[in-house]
Amino acid sequence: MRANVAFATGLAPPVAGLRSFRDTERRDIEAELNGWPPGPGFTPRGKADRVGVRALDIALLGIPRLINMIGNVAAPSGRLVDEPGSPGKPQEPENEVDDFPVVWAAEGTLARTLPWQLDPARRPKRYRTELVLTDQRLLILGVDASAGLAPATELWQAPRGSVAGIDRLAYPASGSDVRVRFTDGSWTRWKVGDAAKLASRFRGERKPVMEDALTAQQRERITELVADPPLTVARSVGTVLPVTEPPSLERLPDGTVAVELRVPLSDGTTQTLTRYLSPSGTDVMPKEDTQ
Repeated sequence: MRANVAFATGLAPPVAGLRSFRDTERRDIEAELNGWPPGPGFTPRGKADRVGVRALDIALLGIPRLINMIGNVAAPSGRLVDEPGSPGKPQEPENEVDDFPVVWAAEGTLARTLPWQLDPARRPKRYRTELVLTDQRLLILGVDASAGLAPATELWQAPRGSVAGIDRLAYPASGSDVRVRFTDGSWTRWKVGDAAKLASRFRGERKPVMEDALTAQQRERITELVADPPLTVARSVGTVLPVTEPPSLERLPDGTVAVELRVPLSDGTTQTLTRYLSPSGTDVMPKEDTQ
Protein backbone atom coordinates (compact mmCIF):
# COMPACT_ATOMS: atom_id res chain seq x y z
CA MET A 1 0.00 0.00 0.00
CA ARG A 2 0.95 3.63 -0.43
CA ALA A 3 -0.28 6.61 1.61
CA ASN A 4 0.65 10.13 2.67
CA VAL A 5 2.60 10.19 5.91
CA ALA A 6 4.28 12.69 8.25
CA PHE A 7 5.34 12.87 11.86
CA ALA A 8 2.24 13.36 14.00
CA THR A 9 1.51 16.70 15.68
CA GLY A 10 0.52 17.45 19.27
CA LEU A 11 -3.09 18.47 19.89
CA ALA A 12 -3.41 18.94 23.66
CA PRO A 13 -2.90 22.63 24.64
CA PRO A 14 0.55 22.15 26.29
CA VAL A 15 1.94 20.51 23.13
CA ALA A 16 -0.33 21.87 20.39
CA GLY A 17 1.55 22.05 17.09
CA LEU A 18 4.70 20.55 18.64
CA ARG A 19 6.83 17.42 18.30
CA SER A 20 9.74 16.06 20.31
CA PHE A 21 12.49 13.52 19.63
CA ARG A 22 13.57 11.42 22.62
CA ASP A 23 15.78 8.58 23.74
CA THR A 24 14.51 5.98 26.19
CA GLU A 25 15.47 8.26 29.11
CA ARG A 26 13.25 10.99 27.58
CA ARG A 27 16.33 13.03 26.77
CA ASP A 28 16.14 15.36 23.75
CA ILE A 29 18.08 13.80 20.83
CA GLU A 30 17.11 16.25 18.09
CA ALA A 31 20.67 17.57 17.73
CA GLU A 32 22.00 14.00 17.46
CA LEU A 33 19.92 12.99 14.43
CA ASN A 34 22.41 12.63 11.60
CA GLY A 35 22.03 15.09 8.73
CA TRP A 36 18.92 16.79 10.09
CA PRO A 37 18.62 20.57 9.53
CA PRO A 38 17.75 22.76 12.54
CA GLY A 39 14.13 22.67 13.66
CA PRO A 40 11.91 24.71 15.97
CA GLY A 41 12.77 22.61 19.04
CA PHE A 42 10.34 21.57 21.74
CA THR A 43 9.18 23.83 24.56
CA PRO A 44 5.83 23.03 26.20
CA ARG A 45 3.41 25.92 25.97
CA GLY A 46 2.92 28.13 29.02
CA LYS A 47 -0.48 29.08 30.39
CA ALA A 48 -0.78 32.17 28.19
CA ASP A 49 -0.06 30.18 25.03
CA ARG A 50 -2.53 27.51 26.11
CA VAL A 51 -5.28 30.12 26.43
CA GLY A 52 -4.54 31.16 22.85
CA VAL A 53 -4.78 27.56 21.68
CA ARG A 54 -8.11 27.09 23.45
CA ALA A 55 -9.44 30.35 21.99
CA LEU A 56 -8.51 29.15 18.50
CA ASP A 57 -10.23 25.81 19.17
CA ILE A 58 -13.40 27.64 20.26
CA ALA A 59 -13.30 29.83 17.17
CA LEU A 60 -12.83 26.87 14.83
CA LEU A 61 -15.69 25.00 16.49
CA GLY A 62 -17.94 28.05 16.85
CA ILE A 63 -17.83 29.45 13.31
CA PRO A 64 -19.22 26.31 11.61
CA ARG A 65 -21.88 25.99 14.31
CA LEU A 66 -22.90 29.63 13.85
CA ILE A 67 -23.20 29.12 10.09
CA ASN A 68 -25.33 26.04 10.65
CA MET A 69 -27.56 27.86 13.14
CA ILE A 70 -28.18 30.64 10.61
CA GLY A 71 -28.84 28.13 7.85
CA ASN A 72 -31.15 26.11 10.05
CA VAL A 73 -33.52 29.05 10.44
CA ALA A 74 -34.64 28.28 6.90
CA ALA A 75 -33.83 24.59 6.84
CA PRO A 76 -34.04 22.97 10.30
CA SER A 77 -32.93 19.58 9.08
CA GLY A 78 -30.06 20.83 6.93
CA ARG A 79 -26.35 20.82 7.80
CA LEU A 80 -24.45 23.32 5.68
CA VAL A 81 -20.95 23.02 7.13
CA ASP A 82 -19.19 20.07 8.72
CA GLU A 83 -18.33 20.81 12.34
CA PRO A 84 -14.86 19.66 13.45
CA GLY A 85 -15.06 16.90 16.02
CA SER A 86 -13.27 16.81 19.35
CA PRO A 87 -9.90 15.03 19.29
CA GLY A 88 -11.13 13.02 22.27
CA LYS A 89 -9.27 12.17 25.47
CA PRO A 90 -5.50 11.59 25.48
CA GLN A 91 -4.68 7.96 26.29
CA GLU A 92 -1.01 8.47 27.20
CA PRO A 93 -0.67 11.79 29.10
CA GLU A 94 3.11 11.42 29.30
CA ASN A 95 3.33 11.20 25.49
CA GLU A 96 0.31 13.26 24.43
CA VAL A 97 -0.03 16.08 27.00
CA ASP A 98 3.21 16.58 28.96
CA ASP A 99 5.38 15.67 25.97
CA PHE A 100 4.80 14.60 22.36
CA PRO A 101 7.59 12.31 21.12
CA VAL A 102 7.40 11.27 17.48
CA VAL A 103 10.75 9.47 17.64
CA TRP A 104 11.62 7.29 20.65
CA ALA A 105 15.00 5.74 20.09
CA ALA A 106 18.08 4.64 21.97
CA GLU A 107 21.45 5.21 20.33
CA GLY A 108 21.99 3.01 17.28
CA THR A 109 18.34 2.06 16.80
CA LEU A 110 16.31 2.20 13.60
CA ALA A 111 14.00 5.10 14.44
CA ARG A 112 17.04 7.41 14.56
CA THR A 113 17.61 6.80 10.86
CA LEU A 114 14.23 8.16 9.72
CA PRO A 115 14.43 11.02 7.19
CA TRP A 116 14.00 14.60 8.38
CA GLN A 117 11.56 15.26 5.53
CA LEU A 118 8.88 13.51 7.61
CA ASP A 119 8.83 16.64 9.79
CA PRO A 120 6.40 19.25 8.39
CA ALA A 121 8.29 21.94 10.33
CA ARG A 122 11.50 21.23 8.38
CA ARG A 123 10.51 20.35 4.85
CA PRO A 124 9.59 22.83 2.07
CA LYS A 125 5.97 23.92 1.82
CA ARG A 126 5.04 21.99 -1.31
CA TYR A 127 6.93 18.86 -0.37
CA ARG A 128 5.20 15.72 0.88
CA THR A 129 6.25 12.31 2.10
CA GLU A 130 4.58 8.99 1.38
CA LEU A 131 4.96 5.51 2.85
CA VAL A 132 4.99 2.30 0.88
CA LEU A 133 4.42 -1.02 2.62
CA THR A 134 5.26 -4.13 0.59
CA ASP A 135 5.64 -7.77 1.51
CA GLN A 136 9.37 -7.17 1.94
CA ARG A 137 9.95 -3.54 2.89
CA LEU A 138 8.68 -0.34 4.50
CA LEU A 139 9.75 2.70 2.50
CA ILE A 140 9.48 6.49 2.80
CA LEU A 141 9.30 8.46 -0.46
CA GLY A 142 9.63 12.20 -1.01
CA VAL A 143 7.70 14.14 -3.63
CA ASP A 144 8.44 17.76 -4.55
CA ALA A 145 5.07 19.06 -5.76
CA SER A 146 6.61 22.43 -6.71
CA ALA A 147 8.36 20.68 -9.62
CA GLY A 148 5.12 19.66 -11.37
CA LEU A 149 4.61 15.93 -11.89
CA ALA A 150 7.96 15.10 -10.33
CA PRO A 151 8.87 11.46 -9.67
CA ALA A 152 9.09 10.24 -6.09
CA THR A 153 12.52 9.90 -4.50
CA GLU A 154 13.32 7.12 -2.06
CA LEU A 155 14.36 8.68 1.27
CA TRP A 156 14.48 5.67 3.58
CA GLN A 157 13.74 1.98 3.71
CA ALA A 158 13.79 -0.86 6.19
CA PRO A 159 13.09 -4.59 5.92
CA ARG A 160 9.53 -5.44 6.84
CA GLY A 161 10.93 -7.95 9.32
CA SER A 162 12.41 -5.07 11.33
CA VAL A 163 8.89 -3.75 12.05
CA ALA A 164 7.43 -5.36 15.16
CA GLY A 165 3.99 -3.79 14.84
CA ILE A 166 1.89 -0.92 13.53
CA ASP A 167 -0.76 0.20 16.01
CA ARG A 168 -3.60 2.61 15.29
CA LEU A 169 -3.80 5.00 18.26
CA ALA A 170 -7.00 6.01 20.03
CA TYR A 171 -5.98 9.69 20.23
CA PRO A 172 -6.95 11.68 18.29
CA ALA A 173 -10.42 10.21 17.95
CA SER A 174 -10.18 10.44 14.15
CA GLY A 175 -7.76 7.51 14.34
CA SER A 176 -5.23 9.18 12.03
CA ASP A 177 -2.15 8.49 14.20
CA VAL A 178 -0.19 5.24 14.28
CA ARG A 179 2.79 4.03 16.26
CA VAL A 180 5.29 2.06 14.21
CA ARG A 181 7.29 -0.21 16.54
CA PHE A 182 10.63 -1.63 15.46
CA THR A 183 12.13 -4.88 16.70
CA ASP A 184 15.04 -3.02 18.35
CA GLY A 185 12.62 -1.28 20.75
CA SER A 186 12.53 2.10 19.03
CA TRP A 187 9.30 3.58 17.65
CA THR A 188 7.88 6.50 15.75
CA ARG A 189 4.49 8.22 15.74
CA TRP A 190 3.06 9.10 12.33
CA LYS A 191 -0.04 10.76 10.96
CA VAL A 192 -1.16 8.58 8.05
CA GLY A 193 -3.64 9.17 5.25
CA ASP A 194 -5.31 5.80 5.91
CA ALA A 195 -4.27 4.55 9.33
CA ALA A 196 -6.88 1.78 9.48
CA LYS A 197 -5.71 0.37 6.18
CA LEU A 198 -2.04 0.48 7.15
CA ALA A 199 -2.61 -1.32 10.46
CA SER A 200 -4.84 -4.00 8.94
CA ARG A 201 -2.51 -4.49 5.97
CA PHE A 202 0.44 -5.01 8.29
CA ARG A 203 -1.54 -7.56 10.33
CA GLY A 204 -2.26 -9.49 7.15
CA GLU A 205 -6.00 -8.77 7.18
CA ARG A 206 -5.77 -7.34 3.64
CA LYS A 207 -4.36 -9.36 0.78
CA PRO A 208 -3.27 -8.00 -2.62
CA VAL A 209 -5.38 -9.41 -5.43
CA MET A 210 -5.09 -9.32 -9.21
CA GLU A 211 -7.88 -7.82 -11.28
CA ASP A 212 -8.48 -11.03 -13.19
CA ALA A 213 -9.40 -12.70 -9.89
CA LEU A 214 -12.33 -10.31 -9.38
CA THR A 215 -15.92 -10.72 -10.46
CA ALA A 216 -17.06 -9.31 -13.79
CA GLN A 217 -19.13 -6.69 -11.93
CA GLN A 218 -16.14 -5.54 -9.90
CA ARG A 219 -13.96 -5.27 -13.00
CA GLU A 220 -16.64 -3.24 -14.77
CA ARG A 221 -16.91 -0.85 -11.82
CA ILE A 222 -13.12 -0.43 -11.68
CA THR A 223 -13.07 0.48 -15.40
CA GLU A 224 -15.65 3.18 -14.67
CA LEU A 225 -13.64 4.55 -11.75
CA VAL A 226 -10.42 4.76 -13.78
CA ALA A 227 -12.16 6.44 -16.73
CA ASP A 228 -14.02 8.97 -14.61
CA PRO A 229 -12.76 9.25 -11.00
CA PRO A 230 -15.53 10.65 -8.74
CA LEU A 231 -13.23 13.32 -7.36
CA THR A 232 -13.97 17.02 -6.96
CA VAL A 233 -11.10 19.37 -6.13
CA ALA A 234 -10.90 23.07 -5.37
CA ARG A 235 -10.01 25.33 -8.26
CA SER A 236 -6.91 26.47 -6.35
CA VAL A 237 -5.30 23.03 -6.73
CA GLY A 238 -6.00 22.72 -10.45
CA THR A 239 -7.94 20.14 -12.40
CA VAL A 240 -8.17 16.37 -12.38
CA LEU A 241 -5.92 14.69 -14.96
CA PRO A 242 -6.39 11.23 -16.48
CA VAL A 243 -5.38 8.31 -14.28
CA THR A 244 -2.25 6.65 -15.66
CA GLU A 245 -1.31 4.20 -12.90
CA PRO A 246 -3.17 0.91 -12.50
CA PRO A 247 -5.28 0.76 -9.33
CA SER A 248 -4.08 -0.98 -6.19
CA LEU A 249 -6.41 -3.87 -5.28
CA GLU A 250 -6.76 -5.64 -1.94
CA ARG A 251 -9.21 -8.20 -0.64
CA LEU A 252 -10.58 -7.77 2.90
CA PRO A 253 -11.55 -10.66 5.20
CA ASP A 254 -15.26 -10.31 4.35
CA GLY A 255 -14.59 -10.57 0.60
CA THR A 256 -14.87 -6.85 -0.10
CA VAL A 257 -12.27 -5.52 -2.55
CA ALA A 258 -10.54 -2.21 -1.81
CA VAL A 259 -9.74 -0.21 -4.96
CA GLU A 260 -7.20 2.60 -4.57
CA LEU A 261 -6.62 5.09 -7.37
CA ARG A 262 -3.87 7.69 -7.43
CA VAL A 263 -5.42 10.60 -9.28
CA PRO A 264 -2.99 13.22 -10.65
CA LEU A 265 -3.86 16.92 -10.48
CA SER A 266 -2.63 19.69 -12.74
CA ASP A 267 -0.73 21.40 -9.89
CA GLY A 268 1.65 18.44 -9.70
CA THR A 269 0.09 16.73 -6.69
CA THR A 270 -1.94 13.55 -6.51
CA GLN A 271 -4.97 12.55 -4.49
CA THR A 272 -5.77 9.02 -3.47
CA LEU A 273 -9.32 7.86 -4.12
CA THR A 274 -10.49 4.67 -2.41
CA ARG A 275 -13.63 2.69 -3.09
CA TYR A 276 -14.75 -0.63 -1.58
CA LEU A 277 -16.63 -3.02 -3.85
CA SER A 278 -18.81 -5.98 -2.96
CA PRO A 279 -18.74 -9.03 -5.29
CA SER A 280 -21.72 -7.51 -7.10
CA GLY A 281 -19.69 -4.37 -7.85
CA THR A 282 -21.68 -2.20 -5.43
CA ASP A 283 -19.88 0.47 -3.42
CA VAL A 284 -19.85 -0.48 0.28
CA MET A 285 -18.19 0.72 3.48
CA PRO A 286 -16.10 -1.88 5.34
CA LYS A 287 -16.47 -2.24 9.09
CA GLU A 288 -12.91 -1.10 9.80
CA ASP A 289 -13.66 2.33 8.28
CA THR A 290 -16.73 2.90 10.44
CA GLN A 291 -14.91 2.40 13.72
